[in-house]
Amino acid sequence: MATLSVAAILAENARRRPDKTALVEGELRLTFAEAWRRALAQAGALAGLGVRPGDRVALMAPNTAEFPLAYYAIAAAGGVVVPVHLLLSPGEVQHVLEDSGATLLLVHPAKEETGRAAAEAVGVPVVTLGGELEKRAAGTEPLASYVSRAADDPAVIFYTSGTTGVPKGAVLSHFNLVMNATVNAFDAHDVRADHITLGALPLFHAFGQTVSLNSTWRAGATLVLLPRFDAARAIELMVREGVNTFHGVPTMFVALAAAAADAPALPKLDVCVSGGASLPVAVLERFEAAFGAPVYEGYGLSETSPAATVNQPDFGTRAGTIGHPLWGVEAEIARAEVEGRVELLPPGELGEVVIRGHNVFSGYLGRPEATAEALVDGWFRTGDLGTKDDDGFLRIVDRKRDVIIRGGYNVYPREVEEALMRHPEIAQVAVIGLPDDLHGEEVCAVVVPTQGTAPDAAAVTEWSKEHLGRHKYPRRVEFTDALPLGPSMKVLKRELRARYTGR
Repeated sequence: MATLSVAAILAENARRRPDKTALVEGELRLTFAEAWRRALAQAGALAGLGVRPGDRVALMAPNTAEFPLAYYAIAAAGGVVVPVHLLLSPGEVQHVLEDSGATLLLVHPAKEETGRAAAEAVGVPVVTLGGELEKRAAGTEPLASYVSRAADDPAVIFYTSGTTGVPKGAVLSHFNLVMNATVNAFDAHDVRADHITLGALPLFHAFGQTVSLNSTWRAGATLVLLPRFDAARAIELMVREGVNTFHGVPTMFVALAAAAADAPALPKLDVCVSGGASLPVAVLERFEAAFGAPVYEGYGLSETSPAATVNQPDFGTRAGTIGHPLWGVEAEIARAEVEGRVELLPPGELGEVVIRGHNVFSGYLGRPEATAEALVDGWFRTGDLGTKDDDGFLRIVDRKRDVIIRGGYNVYPREVEEALMRHPEIAQVAVIGLPDDLHGEEVCAVVVPTQGTAPDAAAVTEWSKEHLGRHKYPRRVEFTDALPLGPSMKVLKRELRARYTGR
């Protein structure tokens, strides 16, 4: 039986480069040896609390040093990490604890009230990170090393944002996560030990956890944490710490490009990766012009560990695409309307993106039907519509469920958003379909205007007519101060549909 543990990512660094700075958060600086020593001490405390290999331990913390230390402590003890989104209500946290069968909740003091309320409702013991866990760690014997696990044993259970109702737990193995961190670090982009990464993406989310935390440490590089994202503070911190690697979601790239003009100095960035949602080409161009650094857009899902494809220097990059599959991963386009089997389509055809490889999850915890729907003929069906061109570049057109059908014609919101992002008075936009008696659905653009402007809805529609086909341009334009974002910084279109339906 092959054994493998995510914990090896930190353990090997402690062995190979003990004195190298691993983690920076505010005034705190930890070397790899110190970080691993703390993780082993916490793992000893967890064992003392009754955590056995295979037990699920929920972890609820912001991007402070407590998160990566507890994450590796759980892995070292042989436990399964259940990251909890920080924006959830007590009832939603309760669902995650119950559904995952968590035996313990580790919660940061900032989230203790919500976490404790949820845990008490389901009888799960709670330990606060920092003071309480540190005290226990000081009073117990640290583990000598990490507990070995079978490569296919569960390592992390991610609760997917629940765009389709109740969140489901996607089970990822040690093999899934170690491979994803490894190919991200060494094959997709050349991450070296002298790199310094800004950890601004939430670590409870797959993108932040794999790409920012695990891949950075897999390469022996330094992670600088930013507990709460603010563009001006992010720029200041990147300059101060010499950060050259940035991973973000499109909303972060929008904010950074806008804040760059007022910043006294800008960081020298080498690698910028965008994911989590589609990056409008206009935003990519704006950011690259401001920072003089290339942006590599990628794509993935919790179920794919998460990285599946990305623009990679080896293949050349193409704005508006999600690049090529990662090393050892296949991504193809299949006939979307065919259920129960995967029928691959030739280049240029529009269909559902399907993925197979070392990154595909084991299944949804306790949901065999949902797993059987998602894993078909060895492929994971993503629910995203896309195309693949003759050069192998993949492009996401839209979520299968977000497509608007207006008067019998398919309208892809992403295409409309791309066009509207070029309007000088539009800072952000989300395009949704709203019920319409005549056309079935009508195209509605929900717009966040640029600061100091007051665009006119009719003028936006007129402008759109010149840039979009007759069935595509938004007949309805609504203005808002901010778009509703989920815990993973994606725009919650279901909330917008609920807000504007019937108005």
